[in-house]
Amino acid sequence: MNRPDRRSSGRPRPRGGVHESRHRVEVTVGGDMAIVNRRGALRLRRGHPWVFRSDVERRPDLPAGVVRVAESNGAPLGWALWSPQSEISLRRIEADGDRRIDDAWWHDALRTAIRRRAPLAAEANAYRLVHGEGDGLPSLVVDQYGDSLVVQLLSAGLDAHTDVIVRCLRELTGCSGILARNDPAAREREGLPREVTLLYGEVPPVVEVREHGVRYLAAPWDGQKTGAFLDQRENRVLIGSLARGRALDCFAYHGSFALHLATRADHVCAVDISAPALARVHDHAARNGFTNIEPVIGDAFEVLRAWHREGRRFDTIVVDPPAFAKTRNALDAALRGYKDINLQAMKLLAPGGLLFTASCSFHLSRGLFFEMLSDAVADSGRPFALRAITGQPLDHPELINVPESGYLKGALLEAMS
Repeated sequence: MNRPDRRSSGRPRPRGGVHESRHRVEVTVGGDMAIVNRRGALRLRRGHPWVFRSDVERRPDLPAGVVRVAESNGAPLGWALWSPQSEISLRRIEADGDRRIDDAWWHDALRTAIRRRAPLAAEANAYRLVHGEGDGLPSLVVDQYGDSLVVQLLSAGLDAHTDVIVRCLRELTGCSGILARNDPAAREREGLPREVTLLYGEVPPVVEVREHGVRYLAAPWDGQKTGAFLDQRENRVLIGSLARGRALDCFAYHGSFALHLATRADHVCAVDISAPALARVHDHAARNGFTNIEPVIGDAFEVLRAWHREGRRFDTIVVDPPAFAKTRNALDAALRGYKDINLQAMKLLAPGGLLFTASCSFHLSRGLFFEMLSDAVADSGRPFALRAITGQPLDHPELINVPESGYLKGALLEAMS
C-alpha cells in the first residue's frame, strides 16, 4: 500500500480556511477547516488531542469526519476528528498538516499501534490492540480475543471512518471476525446510536482466552467491557506469582484473579454478588483443573465483615472493585466505599500476608487512591508496607500529558504484623 503523500511545497487550497503567503496569513470564513482559539491551540501544542466546543471559533461546514485545524491567527494545527454534536468537538489525530488522511494513513497508524503489542503474543491471545488517545487514535478501542476483534468507535468523527478502519484491521491482523461493541453511553453524547453490530466475518459468543498459563472464557457480545477485563492481566500474574496459603478474591466476577491465585494458594474464596458470575467461576476452575477455588455468593462488604467477626484470616487478598466513581460528583461516596472495603480486607489479612488492591475509577487520582489507603491503614491499627505500585499494562498506554488515557492504579501491600 502506498505511503501517505508528503508535499514539499504547496498544499491543496481549502474551499475556505487558511490562505498562506510569504508575508501574511489570511483566515477566511467557512469551508472545510476548524478554527480554534488560543486556549484550544495551546492545548493541542501541549500534546492533548481534545478541543472543546467552547474553544472552536469557527466550525467547519462539514458533517462528522476528519477536518483541518488552524489557530485564529492562521497557524496550522494539523488534522482532527470532527464531531458536530459533541462537547469534545475536535480530537486531533495528526499534527502535520501536509499529511493526507487517507487509507494509507489509517493503515500506518493502526500498524504502529498493533506492533507495540508484539511482545504480548508469547503469553496471551487476548489484549488491547488500540487504546484510543494512548495510541494517538482518539475514541478508538480495538481488543483482540483469539482470532476475533472487538472494536468501539466512540466519536462521530471516528464512526464516519468505520469502513476504512475495518478494512485495515482485516489486512493487518487476518482476523476471522470484527464485532462493534458500540454500546457505551459516550456514543449518545456524539449523536450516535448505542448498538452491538457485526462488521465482518463471524465472532463467536464466547472465546477461550489463554493468559500466562491460565484459561478462561471471554464473552465479546455481552460480557463486561468488550468481553473481559484485559487491563488487569499483568496484575493477575503479579499477585498469582506471590500467592500462598488461604487466598481471597473480592468482586471476583468470572474469577480471573482467582484463577491466578489458585496456581499457588492452597485455597481460594471467590466472592461476588452475582450468581451467574460465580457459575462462570466454577466452570473456569474446572477448565483449568483447579479444585481449590470456592465460589462464595454475597455482598463483599458484608461477607468480609462477617468473616472478621468469625476470626477468619487470609494470607493473600485481592480487592478489585468496579468503578465506584463513574462521575466526579460520585467521588466522595466512592472514597468512602474504597476505604471501607480496603479496611475490611486489612483486618482479615494474616501477619506477613499480601493485599493487592486496585481502582479503575478515572476520577480517583493516584494521590487520592494512596491517601485513601493511608487512612484505611491508620484505622486498621496495623503497619503495612508498600511493596509495589502498578499502573496500566503495555497494551493500555497512559500518556503523561493526556490524563484521560489513564485510569487504572494498584498497590501491593504487606501486613508487617
